[in-house]
Amino acid sequence: MKAILADDHALFRDGFALLLKQLEADAEVLEASSLEEAILQAQQHPEADLLLLDLSMPGMDGVDSVQQVLERHPDIPVVILSASESRPQVEALMEIGVAGFIPKSSSSQVMFSALRLVLSGGVYIPPQLLGSAGPPIPDDSVLARLTDRQREVLRLLAGGRTNKQICRELDLSEGTVKVHLNAVYRVLGVANRTEAALLARRLHLVM
Repeated sequence: MKAILADDHALFRDGFALLLKQLEADAEVLEASSLEEAILQAQQHPEADLLLLDLSMPGMDGVDSVQQVLERHPDIPVVILSASESRPQVEALMEIGVAGFIPKSSSSQVMFSALRLVLSGGVYIPPQLLGSAGPPIPDDSVLARLTDRQREVLRLLAGGRTNKQICRELDLSEGTVKVHLNAVYRVLGVANRTEAALLARRLHLVM
């Protein structure tokens, strides 16, 4: 595993690097202390398995900065590390396609589980979202209105894929993927990607 760890606190980087090496003994951890350094590391190591970003380090401008990173490096799963647990901010980050949000207050066991999930191709949805009531679960007659293709798009979305990644995996244009997503939202009665992903998990459409 090769991970890029971006945080402006050296002590935190040292501690988290140890955690990554406990997860995989041969883990290679590339460190950065600012957004600029993180982007440079991603450019130099496009094969990285993981990009961990602190939201409050120099150069970061919240969701907008994360969006830029996702657009530049769509093939590297991005996980956010933050001392803030603002629900609107977490929802906004999940909506743009991050692979996970890990509060810095999390226990090492929670961090291990989150990282394992992301490295296996999944998306880690934090407890404050999973614990919400969320959209109501539709009955079978409603789910039957989803086409096989729409179900596949939903499964990939819930697995943390961005639109561009879904395009590549299903060999579809971005416009077609957006049409399928809008149809999924309409059938399921949800407003956005986050609600769709949560509902897919509650329906066990993705692990």
